[in-house]
Amino acid sequence: MTRFIATWFYSGLLPIAPGTWGSLAALPFAIVLHALGGFPALLIATIVVFLLGWWATAQETAGKEDHDPGEIVIDEVAGMWITLFPLSATFWYLDLDIPILPWPGVVAGFFLFRLFDILKPWPVSWADRKSTPFGVMFDDVLAGVYAGICTTILAGFAHGYF
Repeated sequence: MTRFIATWFYSGLLPIAPGTWGSLAALPFAIVLHALGGFPALLIATIVVFLLGWWATAQETAGKEDHDPGEIVIDEVAGMWITLFPLSATFWYLDLDIPILPWPGVVAGFFLFRLFDILKPWPVSWADRKSTPFGVMFDDVLAGVYAGICTTILAGFAHGYF
């Protein structure tokens, strides 16, 4: 069961770029969560995924040299969902009757999250150097925060607020 969770329904076992596959596999769930319960549902699910991912990562890496194997992508799920927080929160707060998150924001968020997850600017790099299951999860949380901020800035430009 921990492998199923840590690899996010085995999406992390797909060949080449498992983090990208995990991030992509997170998107439909985020869209459904937002459609069913708005930002509160996405927020609660993200907290649950983070805690579950922390536990599953600890189980999957116990006694192994590699503390962050590529197939573990539950951290990308949490980070990708955090990236979408500003988008989801805005639509929920404004009570906009749009059942799914708008694709330009989702696409921009996806690419920005992957960029920050790969480049690992500080403090993402700091968290990534932690050889603990918490570090595995937390670096993607920070990458998601960066990506969410940048997605919000891009939306501001796209909609003429800047």
